[in-house]
Amino acid sequence: MDNIERTNLEENMDNQEDTQVADEPVENVSPEKGSEMEAGSEEKETMEETIPDYEKIVADLEKKLDEKEKQCSEYLEMLQRLAAEFDNYKKRTARERQNIYDDAARDVIAAFLPVIDNFERALALIEKEENSPIKEGIEMVYRQIKEVLEKLNVEEIKAVGEVFDPRYHNAIMHIEDDSFGENEIVEEYQKGYICGDKVLRHSTVKVAN
Repeated sequence: MDNIERTNLEENMDNQEDTQVADEPVENVSPEKGSEMEAGSEEKETMEETIPDYEKIVADLEKKLDEKEKQCSEYLEMLQRLAAEFDNYKKRTARERQNIYDDAARDVIAAFLPVIDNFERALALIEKEENSPIKEGIEMVYRQIKEVLEKLNVEEIKAVGEVFDPRYHNAIMHIEDDSFGENEIVEEYQKGYICGDKVLRHSTVKVAN
């Protein structure tokens, strides 16, 4: 009997020890904590992957800057070339316009030269008359014509006493006379006129020797 009680007591004691061992807490990692650790690791890897490569960015920006500077230089060169061409165009246009004006003015003046010749012939006919209103009127108009020609830079070509110059004179008669120099103009039949560096009409002359 005693043996049976002792055996039961020992079994109860063993069961209690097993129960105590089973009741002791086990330090296990919870699923939530594990997920947080995995998320932290992934976030770290993501941050490492998203860190920009500043050297590459700077290199790309410098390349783009060089391209823009080259493009700006090309545009500036183009602008300077266009400005020079436009300046040359303005100067050429101004010269052409001035030439057109000068040519038109010379044509008009040349058309009036016969009128001036007639005034001079009329003055030669009434030169000896005195106190003649007609003479005074012709002389006044003739002076006005001469003033207008002077303003237009029109001059008479010098003839008598000058050496013959085919650029300004037109010889229609030639004489031999030792009292005159070689190719000296001794008489003028019709006055010649020059406007600037353009001859409006050659002077018609007689040349000696």
